[in-house]
Amino acid sequence: MAVVVNVSPAPDAGTRAKDAGRSRLLLGGLGAFALLAVAGWFGPRWLTFLVTMAAANGLVSLGIVCLMRGGVVPFGQGMVFAVGGYAAALIYNKLGFTDALGLALAGGALAVAVAAPFAPLLARYRGIFFAMLTLALSMVTYGLLMKMDALGGSDGFNMSRPTLLGQALPDAHAGYVLYLVTLGIATLMAVLARIYFDSTRGLITLAVRENELRVEYLGGSARRAMMLNFLIAAFCGGLGGALAVMSLGHIDPNFSFWTTSGEFVFVAILAGWQSVAAVFLSSVALEVVRSFSSAYFPNSWQLALGLFLLFVIRFLPRGIGSLWMKRDRT
Repeated sequence: MAVVVNVSPAPDAGTRAKDAGRSRLLLGGLGAFALLAVAGWFGPRWLTFLVTMAAANGLVSLGIVCLMRGGVVPFGQGMVFAVGGYAAALIYNKLGFTDALGLALAGGALAVAVAAPFAPLLARYRGIFFAMLTLALSMVTYGLLMKMDALGGSDGFNMSRPTLLGQALPDAHAGYVLYLVTLGIATLMAVLARIYFDSTRGLITLAVRENELRVEYLGGSARRAMMLNFLIAAFCGGLGGALAVMSLGHIDPNFSFWTTSGEFVFVAILAGWQSVAAVFLSSVALEVVRSFSSAYFPNSWQLALGLFLLFVIRFLPRGIGSLWMKRDRT
């Protein structure tokens, strides 16, 4: 009688290294979330609100970094930011659905639905053409929102406090709970983004930036890669818009104005395309510089922001993330 023994092949060194890297990534994400959660509990309310808005805006900039890895810079992320915000506020006010997690996911999903028809067109363009087309979409959205009285016109409309898993948020700790929700979603998206960037599809994006024609010769599709990145960026932007509206309690057309999109690009340039964590650190830096500059230099806070950006570009041309990414390679 023959005995059949199934011997499964042992994982090679590359697979073990990848699994170990993902384990470290997950532990690092959980550790960062726990540290920020404890700091938020003891920190002042103004600081938790500032970090909440920085995390929500950082999600939008994370989508921009995803596209920057392919060699394009969108100047119209305000469109998906506004779509996510308006979607969350309208679902809350018109449909009566108030759960914070559900509203955030709905904002991201509807932003993808709005961006999907434009993805095949935008995937064909690079450089200034991509930037101007996305800017045009954002400004068209701004114009429509300004003219639609059903959406509040130029004044927008308010949104009340959301709930979480069927429970009303306590008055004394509502801001802290929204802080935890925003940080939790931002941490999850950061971990997923890092996994995607290191995957085969994510590395194809880098190849598209370096030599698009060679990617096609090797059997890849540059357009498909850029379409996917555009939709990922739309989902991140919608998430950020919904989370920002829940913290602010108000939505208006300025969410899609070109200056709003410019701030997201500002953060992405500060961070660079190498590191995911640098995106959120840069978003916090922007909020801190803007808040203190407007408080102490109310008539020239834009000058302080411009000098800060010039300083980073001069001494860190590849962004803040290049500081520790270089160290990891050595």
